Amino acid sequence: MIHERFNFLRQLIISTVALAACMMTVAHAEKADQDKPIILEAEKVSVNDVRQIYELDGEVLLTKGSILITGEKGNIKVDPEGYEYVDVQGNPESTASFRQRREGPANEFMQGRGQTVTYNAKTELLTLTGDANLKRLHNMQMLDQLRGWKIEYDDVKQYYRVSPPTDAKPDDLPLARAILSPRRKATLEK
Repeated sequence: MIHERFNFLRQLIISTVALAACMMTVAHAEKADQDKPIILEAEKVSVNDVRQIYELDGEVLLTKGSILITGEKGNIKVDPEGYEYVDVQGNPESTASFRQRREGPANEFMQGRGQTVTYNAKTELLTLTGDANLKRLHNMQMLDQLRGWKIEYDDVKQYYRVSPPTDAKPDDLPLARAILSPRRKATLEK
């Protein structure tokens, strides 16, 4: 009985957050970011040009156009088509972070944090894992916020998904939270 209630509540939370997120305004990541070079900074950088793998360790800072990813360590793999697959981890004292300017309304950003940040440039899929938090900001004012164990954001489909840990228990509820601003024209023009 408790297990059925938990599964129902879990699916309800995931569905509600996904539905609400789908109603967010349409603004995509800056397309100009795709053509920008990657700038890597870290205490230690290892480069394997043949395999197109870059290992970063210590105060990682990755910049590509308007994309900014920070963390303690990470790696980047580049596929034969030139798309990057980024995986950056935080440490016990600080989380990894992601920030990107949005195309469309001026001064709109997506900003997120988690113990792990992964970004697939080919599919434009961002995944934040471990006490994850994702915000949509306009003129540095928070419009929307998602919180949960794992947040997946598909920029192409404009889809958000908040998931609990696989070993979550019924007593752990609520496992996801969303704060979504009204979708009035006046809100977006401020």
